[in-house]
Amino acid sequence: MTTGLVMEDMHHAFGPVEVLNNVSVIAEAGKLTCLLGPSGCGKTTLLRLAAGLETVQSGRIYLQGKLVGNGENGLSLPPEKRGIGLMFQDYALFPHLSVFKNIAFGIDDLTQERRDWIEAALERMGLAQYRNSYPHVLSGGQQQRVALLRALAPEPQILLLDEPFSGLDVTRRAQVREDTLLFLKECGVAVLMVTHDPEEAMFMADHIVVMKSGKVAQAGTPVQTYFHPVDAYVAELFGPMNHFEGIVDKGQLETPFGPMPIPSIPDGEPAKVLVRMEGIRVTMGAHADAPEGCCTTTGRVEETYLLGRSSHLHIRVPARPHKTGSDAKPDVLLHVRVSGVMKPESGATVTVWADPKQAFAFAAE
Repeated sequence: MTTGLVMEDMHHAFGPVEVLNNVSVIAEAGKLTCLLGPSGCGKTTLLRLAAGLETVQSGRIYLQGKLVGNGENGLSLPPEKRGIGLMFQDYALFPHLSVFKNIAFGIDDLTQERRDWIEAALERMGLAQYRNSYPHVLSGGQQQRVALLRALAPEPQILLLDEPFSGLDVTRRAQVREDTLLFLKECGVAVLMVTHDPEEAMFMADHIVVMKSGKVAQAGTPVQTYFHPVDAYVAELFGPMNHFEGIVDKGQLETPFGPMPIPSIPDGEPAKVLVRMEGIRVTMGAHADAPEGCCTTTGRVEETYLLGRSSHLHIRVPARPHKTGSDAKPDVLLHVRVSGVMKPESGATVTVWADPKQAFAFAAE
C-alpha cells in the first residue's frame, strides 16, 4: 500500500443528491496532490471524508496503510485519531490565544523538541516577532501561515488544505503560495489540497485530480493535464478557448488557420477544435512566415487590452468555407493573449497561426 492517503471507490450522497461516484485518489508522502474543479464537483466532500468529518457511505480510506474508513462495515476512525492536519479556508484561529499558543494548541505533549520546532518554524515563515501577538493584529497572509503551522505542529501523517489561499489578495497570494510550497516540501508530509484555481494547482501540485460532477475527469501531472486534456471540460478549466466546429473530412477539420488533423474521429462526424488564447501567435503585417507545419491567416486587430504582464487582442479573421462548397461563413473573432506589451492600432493587419501544442481536437458533444 502506498504511504500517505489512499481513497478507493468512494461513493457519497446527501439525501437523493449523489456528490461522489466511484472516485479513487492517492496522495503520496512528500508530494502535493490537488483536487481541482468548480464548486459542487465533490472535491470538498472528499476532503471531509479523508478528515473523518463525514462518515464513509461506500468505499475505503487508508492512512499510511491503515484502514480508517470503510463503508462496508461502518468503520470510521474519528478525526483526532487519524493523525491528520486540517487547515480550513477561513483559517479558524483562536482569537484569545497568542500566535505561539495557536500553533501549539493541537500538540498533546508539548515537549522541548516541539517548542524548538515551533520557534524554528516561526523564524522560517517570518513570524518570529509575532509569537506573542494575537491573530487580529496579523495580515491575511500572516494568519494563513499561522494556520498552516498549527496544522503541521502535531506532526500529522497527512495535511489537508481547503482553498488555503482564497482569502488573500492577489498581490500577496503568489508570495505566500511559494513560501508555503517550499515549507511543505521541507516537511515531507503528504498533502491533499482543494482548489478551484487552475493556476494554483499548476504551481503547487505534483499530481492533479480534475473533478467533474462527482467523478474524476482526469488525473495526472500538471504537464499531462495542461498539454494533454482528455476532453473539452478539462481543457477549458485552464482558461478561455477559441472554438471551431465542423464536420471531419479526410481526417481533418477546417479552421480559420487551415485544416487541422483529427485522425481519432471518423469522417462525416461532427468535431471541434479548441485553441488556447496564448496558443495563437501574432506577427505584425500580412503574410509573415510561420513555423513549418503551421497554417497562417491574415486578420485585422479590433481591440487591444493591456494587462501588464500580457496583452489581450481581439483579431477578426476570415472563416474558411468547407471544401464541399457551402456558403461562405461569417468572419471569426479570435481572442489572443500574448506575453508582454503588444498594442497595435485598431485596424492593423496581422498574421496569425495556432501552436499545435495548444490546439486540441474532440468529438462534438
